[in-house]
Amino acid sequence: MKVLLDTHVFLWAIMDDPRLAARHKKAYLDPRNEMYLSIASVWEMLIKVGVGKIPLPSPATRYLANQLERNRISVLGVRMPHLIELEGLPPIHRDPFDRMLVAQARSENMPIASADSAISKYPVKVLSV
Repeated sequence: MKVLLDTHVFLWAIMDDPRLAARHKKAYLDPRNEMYLSIASVWEMLIKVGVGKIPLPSPATRYLANQLERNRISVLGVRMPHLIELEGLPPIHRDPFDRMLVAQARSENMPIASADSAISKYPVKVLSV
């Protein structure tokens, strides 16, 4: 199964954070699953590192690239079909990064691993907690 990781789930997984739900951890550790992280999540993390909201080693891009490789996670770029899907989404979620994840998951027909209850209000499959 292909799974798109929400930003917080990715961070919890690579940091072995106890907030990582058992269901997410199981999917994350299953070698049969293909894990994806949106480039929008990378962008979001870099913004949050820059304003001091996320403490990551410096340089953050090198750290994130190493974590992606180490944890067999592929980067999902933003493509035109994702933007077309994004344009048609209702404004349920105010966070633009989360809206992009919903659009990408819908366009790619993959579930999102997320603990964000607002995401489940969209017509998208969510691996919730």
